[in-house]
Amino acid sequence: MILFRLSLFFSLVLIADRGAATPVDFVRDVRPIFEKHCYDCHGEKKQKSGLRLDVKSLAFKGGYNHGPDIVPGNVAESPLAHFIGTDDEDEVMPPDGKMSDGDIAIITRWIGEGAVWPDGVDLVQLEDRTDHWSFKPLSSPDTAGEGGIDAWIDVKLAEAGLSRSGPATPVAWLRRVTLDLIGLPPTPEEVEAFLKDGDRDAVVERLLASPRYGERWAQHWLDVVRYADTHGFEVNTERPNAWPYRDYVIRAFNCDTPYDQFIREQIVGDAMGQDAATGFLVTASVLLRGQIGKDEPSKRLARQDSLDEIVNNIGQTFLGLSIGCARCHDHKFDPISAKDYYSMQAFVAGVDYADRELRTPEAEMARKQVIELQSRLVEIDQQLASLVPLAGSGARRPMIHARENVDRFAPVKTRRVRFSILATDSDSFREPCVDELEVFNSKGENVALDRAGAKVSSSGNIIVANRHDLKFLNDGEYGNSRSWMSDEKGKGWVIVELPQAETVERVVWSRDRQGKFKDRLAIDYSIEVETGNGSWKMVADFGDRAPFDPKKKLSGKFTSDGLDPDEVAKAKSLVRERGTVEAKIKVATNAQNVFAGAFRDPDSIHLLNRGDPEQPKEKVVPAVLSALGDIALPHGAPEQERRKTLAEWIAAPANPLTARVMVNRIWQGHFGSGLVPTPSDFGRNGVPPTHPELLDWLAGEFIRSGWSVKHLHRLIVLSDTYGQAAAQRAVPAQKDANVRLLWRYPSRRLEAEAIRDSMLYVSGKLNLKMFGRGYDLFDKRGGLSGFKPVETFDFANQRRMIYAHKVRRETEAVFGAFDCPDAGQSTAIRRASTTPIQALNLFNSRFTLDHSAAFAARVRSERGDDPASQISRAWLLALQREPTAEELRETEPLVRNYGLEVLCRALFNSNEFLFVP
Repeated sequence: MILFRLSLFFSLVLIADRGAATPVDFVRDVRPIFEKHCYDCHGEKKQKSGLRLDVKSLAFKGGYNHGPDIVPGNVAESPLAHFIGTDDEDEVMPPDGKMSDGDIAIITRWIGEGAVWPDGVDLVQLEDRTDHWSFKPLSSPDTAGEGGIDAWIDVKLAEAGLSRSGPATPVAWLRRVTLDLIGLPPTPEEVEAFLKDGDRDAVVERLLASPRYGERWAQHWLDVVRYADTHGFEVNTERPNAWPYRDYVIRAFNCDTPYDQFIREQIVGDAMGQDAATGFLVTASVLLRGQIGKDEPSKRLARQDSLDEIVNNIGQTFLGLSIGCARCHDHKFDPISAKDYYSMQAFVAGVDYADRELRTPEAEMARKQVIELQSRLVEIDQQLASLVPLAGSGARRPMIHARENVDRFAPVKTRRVRFSILATDSDSFREPCVDELEVFNSKGENVALDRAGAKVSSSGNIIVANRHDLKFLNDGEYGNSRSWMSDEKGKGWVIVELPQAETVERVVWSRDRQGKFKDRLAIDYSIEVETGNGSWKMVADFGDRAPFDPKKKLSGKFTSDGLDPDEVAKAKSLVRERGTVEAKIKVATNAQNVFAGAFRDPDSIHLLNRGDPEQPKEKVVPAVLSALGDIALPHGAPEQERRKTLAEWIAAPANPLTARVMVNRIWQGHFGSGLVPTPSDFGRNGVPPTHPELLDWLAGEFIRSGWSVKHLHRLIVLSDTYGQAAAQRAVPAQKDANVRLLWRYPSRRLEAEAIRDSMLYVSGKLNLKMFGRGYDLFDKRGGLSGFKPVETFDFANQRRMIYAHKVRRETEAVFGAFDCPDAGQSTAIRRASTTPIQALNLFNSRFTLDHSAAFAARVRSERGDDPASQISRAWLLALQREPTAEELRETEPLVRNYGLEVLCRALFNSNEFLFVP
């Protein structure tokens, strides 16, 4: 800095010598220096550190890490002056050699004189980034739109000297539309009916009304929003309550929820009676605060990452924009500034990745069920307690255990119970502590709880904040981290005073009910009750317990030690029932909650330098993207109002992106590629639409229909363009190899889920149970590695694949090879790879073998033992047609010699089964 000041001093001396000279002229004096020394790194082609010096507006704005770089009238505060004048080799600019003193003097004098840069003198003109097709309002259709989709397609084909292909066969069309709309092949009966009446409208209405439709199209949506049932990253633990969002999406498609309402529900469904819908906000893989570091900077970074995922999800899914690219600096391609990004973040600054209570009829039923089950649990515990040998009865009672000890005694009426620790071994229980002291009356109620009015006192306490305190003795929460600790080594006592006299008969106590410490416990103790005359009577102690044995392994569960055979049998039955009831309680408890975000007072959001939470700049308010609107809220706007405002802006018909993006996704679902080939990037870095007029006409139709997705399906699948044959034609293929102009129907392979579901469907094994907790594809529900695939499937896990518990970053063993996304990132387009492992999995897997056998068994049950009849039925079920004479002739020997199962396996592996025709 001293060297810089000296250089600056000599430059100013030169300026003083020319004090009478005319002011520095930017065009004549400054720009030639910039052109010579600066434009290579900070010009039109390259802008290192975000600094550009050939355009006035950007030059005064400055770079990423400092700005503005030019402060008119203040040389000392202008970073540009520092960088050109410093002698620090790591900072000097240009880096390949310092400017001459004369050039430095001119620039510093120009800054000191006010950095006058006249308007209109720049040699380049900035491109207007808002001048982009997707940011403009929907265009009004011209006359070509009167012919619907086909007219728009024909216009582009004619321009290329091409024409559409002829119609597909009726069976090919039926198979195509059925697989597209419900993800399952048509049945032979549906084929027969269609060949008789040919009513395509009726077919489409039947498919759109099918519950299977929502299951099919929800999968497309879940790909985009990155839905999974685990967190991902280094934790990847289960999200046990994520599935209600998946079910919400299925229901929304089946009900044809208007798309603008669908958007609102996913952003602010808590205000619309759709609690599960806001699961959209928290679908992404994320590390939460404290999971990547316990220090405050790490927590702030984790929070920023989680907010970033929400903004990314909103931007990509609804708007088709990569808003997240502006987290560290202004977007390099789209008109999205870093301030825009953080203003969008402010809309969701009160959203946490967490469970929230569901308010649905099903959740209310689950709450009632939990109450009933807990009541039964109390009854079971009472019955088990009655089987525990009475203290002092002469029976040898179990050894003391750290997790749970039950002392049962003859019923006695009292208001005060004293638990005394008389001695401990110094290793396991130096300053004795009690996790929870429970006193049960003859009704099986724990009357010692503080919320029941019980008071506690002790001989003395060690208090450790939020860990050890007398108040934790009877707070109803288990774990050594919430326990009472004596202030005496090896001894101490506590007294529970009940609000009224109770007939008590059982005391339950532990050192650590959660079992984080060692199970064995060497302790001498006594339990006393206060009698009517104020004296104490001992009702239980350690004397009849089995001797302490450090080598004995303890389970911490109910023990049948000391019971006769009849009591042992009864105890085992009760223990089994207890396990079943506890499992049901867990399921019913989970059914009351949904992983759909928890909402709180919003964080204060600041523009961050380079996206670094440790470099906050000015505070920002919730505001929409400046290139697309001017809606903003004040700093103190309530949390829900923020999300509601954001949702209304996105769902407004005037938003130029929303309808276009969704229409394009629906088109892609039917043709394999969208009119815009980059469905989640409608920005300047994306690919323009092949048929812009058609896209806008469809978007207009979408809005005019009341945002009906099913209306879009009808328009598309009933068009002649959709109904074309898929056969190749040599001349068009030379001009348009990728079939972007749709001169034929672009056949494509089915997705992994549709292949698996179709195999189950054809074999007669598909379980059509809808909704609820997902079934298992692996032997565990979370973790980073070590997943063992489930190979043998029963009825419960033969449901459609959308209902599988989806482990993030872990692909399904067989069908994961078919480009099934792992939910690590948004998958707007599924790759369609061809690999050897696909063929191996589909031919040799246990799944294929089992369902080939089931397919064969179904055919035999329907057609008997005649091979020709069997072959005919198998063809109809799998491929929706009769075998040709040649196919029948070649297949009969195969079935006779090797069995029908081999044929069924071959059909499952045929392209005709695996492809949309």
